[in-house]
Amino acid sequence: MMNSKPIIALDGDGVLLDYHLAYQQAWGKAFGNLPKVKDPFAYWPKDRYEVRHLDAAELTYFRGFFDHQFWSSIPPIENAISACQILVDEGYKLVCVTALDHQYQSARFKNLRDHNFPITHVLTTAQADGEISPKSKAIKDLGAVAFVDDYLPYFRGISSDTHRALILREPNGSPNQGPELTIVDSVHQDLQHFADNWIQHQCLQDHRTTD
Repeated sequence: MMNSKPIIALDGDGVLLDYHLAYQQAWGKAFGNLPKVKDPFAYWPKDRYEVRHLDAAELTYFRGFFDHQFWSSIPPIENAISACQILVDEGYKLVCVTALDHQYQSARFKNLRDHNFPITHVLTTAQADGEISPKSKAIKDLGAVAFVDDYLPYFRGISSDTHRALILREPNGSPNQGPELTIVDSVHQDLQHFADNWIQHQCLQDHRTTD
């Protein structure tokens, strides 16, 4: 590898951290009961758990639990830490690019470091969908060789100079389907699968250049 380490940009929730489990715990704190899993294959947490529809006042109350403490304490996804370590051991620098209010940037970084993720820093972006991903500028400015996310719309406008890797996750109600799948370069069941395939591909590339 060159002295300047190549950067891989990683999303937070759904790639590194288990937002589903954190949502369940937040509901329990807010309403006094831990909701049961209704559909383990649901993409969105409100569809995954046995939770009722919230009116405007209840929703505002519930959102109050998504505070600095919440964003500081989300559990890691299984094998995500080891997957990151594989990439770091191969000479990559890892940056978390997450669609999250900027006020929680430090909370997200603390959360990742507390779990011993080898992440150098966190960049927060807007969350709105659109013709261009709110993460596109950050990815471009980083010069990332790869970008890994679990939400297909966030690949819109990401340059083909960056390998665009989609984590499919749970299929029911997933936005990760349809003709827009053509804008990504690879799909994976989780970060571990991406890391294994990425390293294998790079080894093949290195072998071909030395033949």
